[in-house]
Amino acid sequence: MRNILIFLSFIFTISVNATDLCQIVNGSVIIAQDSKKTFLGNISNSFDRDSIFNEYGAYGNEFNSKSIWNELSTFGNEFGSFSAFNEFSSTPPLIIKDKKTIGYLTINDSIQGAVSPNVLKALCGD
Repeated sequence: MRNILIFLSFIFTISVNATDLCQIVNGSVIIAQDSKKTFLGNISNSFDRDSIFNEYGAYGNEFNSKSIWNELSTFGNEFGSFSAFNEFSSTPPLIIKDKKTIGYLTINDSIQGAVSPNVLKALCGD
């Protein structure tokens, strides 16, 4: 299996394979860095109604305003400061597990702890 680099806990870089990445983030919640700390779903299997991988659920479909997959939403468009898909955002969604921030859901690869939503979906989505 192909290894990928991710950053965790803002301190060190580790190389993990796809299975390890999926295990590390499984059960995490996605929280926006907006003033409301908006819940944007969780990282779990596609049968979970709150999963970002459930295309029929609120957080996995492309039409919900709180879905990162909605290209017109605050959290999914390419220009929004809180969007996972803004390559320049310094405030992308947080990946939180066990009440600790373990990374950022973003395509901005200059952010330490960045995990691309597209890579995450390709590797960990059912």
